[in-house]
Amino acid sequence: MDIFIKIAQLMLSLTILVFLHELGHFIPSKIFKVRVSKFYVFFDFLFPLPNILKFSLLKKKIGETEYGIGWFPFGGYVQIDGMVDESMDTAKLNEPPQPWEFRAKPTWQRLIIMIGGVTVNILLAMAIYSGILMAWGQQYLPMKNATNGIMVADSLANELGLQNGDFILSVNEKPVEDFNDFTKVILIEDAKTIEVKRNDRDTVLNVPEDFVSKVISERSRSKSLQFILPRFPVEVAQLVPGSNADKAGLLANDRIVGINDQSTIFFDELTANLQENKGQEVNLQVVRNGENKTLKVLVDDEGKIGFVPDMNLSKYYDITVVKYGIISAIPAGIKLAFSTLDSYIKQMKLLFNGKAKMSESLGGFGTIANAFDSHWNWLSFWNMTALISIILAVMNILPIPALDGGHVVFLLYEMIFRKAPPLKLMEYAQMVGMAILLFLMLYANGLDIFRYFFK
Repeated sequence: MDIFIKIAQLMLSLTILVFLHELGHFIPSKIFKVRVSKFYVFFDFLFPLPNILKFSLLKKKIGETEYGIGWFPFGGYVQIDGMVDESMDTAKLNEPPQPWEFRAKPTWQRLIIMIGGVTVNILLAMAIYSGILMAWGQQYLPMKNATNGIMVADSLANELGLQNGDFILSVNEKPVEDFNDFTKVILIEDAKTIEVKRNDRDTVLNVPEDFVSKVISERSRSKSLQFILPRFPVEVAQLVPGSNADKAGLLANDRIVGINDQSTIFFDELTANLQENKGQEVNLQVVRNGENKTLKVLVDDEGKIGFVPDMNLSKYYDITVVKYGIISAIPAGIKLAFSTLDSYIKQMKLLFNGKAKMSESLGGFGTIANAFDSHWNWLSFWNMTALISIILAVMNILPIPALDGGHVVFLLYEMIFRKAPPLKLMEYAQMVGMAILLFLMLYANGLDIFRYFFK
């Protein structure tokens, strides 16, 4: 069921984004009186596959435009008369231009039409983030408020030299405001050093040269990667029915404070102790309603007893909560959109400076779907939709033929040299661009399949 919920969220998100992106081309086309033959959410064809795979799930012609939903559920397009586009319907382009055609309009109008989709993607991200801040506000744990230090949650943290109980002071001598931003800062800010307080002494840790590539490799296999967490006490949120802890009489809201004669105040201390006592019966020290109790519990061969810890950080730390009204949410949402855009561009730069491998960084529809929650969560859904909208904007403006950025390059050429590129050049460039995009799509989704079955 989880996978179907993720797929449903992905499909809804892409439908919204594709429709609005294409609307960004459609509206200025209409304003400038350019005829649009087709407006499609998803593709009713897939270049260079044969025409037998060219069909629509739904279509209706209204006026001069055919509106439809294609069979291939990713992407979409508007077919604008008088331009070389995804449809590769170029027969009319050898005839004299008509007043309603794209090529008959001034270059500045054509440029506005071409960047319309990317513009809508950015504006949409701003609107979504503003709506999120207005509806849910913003809450986070300031790094300085993690008064119990960190808990190592992944082996990558060990490679940095981090230890349970460390206090993060700064990265590259700059404080990290939001605890959850630590991984992002390490990844995109070219981190060289991490300053921590350990046993009341300041310590400087050097970030390994290949650390960023290792993080990206791990992130390609999982939804997200936070390799440190705030250290938290051991309180029981719920029991696994029939587990050893359940049989021993452990209850929800119990606080575990020790095993045998060892104190286990924090969760990392408990898990380490349980690992040392695999397959053995231990005396579990708990506090229940202010009273101390001892329970005999069998630790299984994996070092677990069968309970879910309470990770509600607001019970243990001072969480910063920022509320927004209608007016204040808008500039804050715009700022958040540009901050997300800046972070994504910096992550893309890792591909070009050699710190990230394409085989580890790329992901297909499976990777995107896996980024959604396994339970329907509107806050998570809209956050992911805003992020994907920004990703679509960046990807579409790349100067690759068949993408909006490729068309923009040809228009800029025309504006500079006062003449349009040769028609054949644009046709061949469009075919090459579509072939590149098809290859990248197959490659990225192939990586998803490989990771699922072999990693």
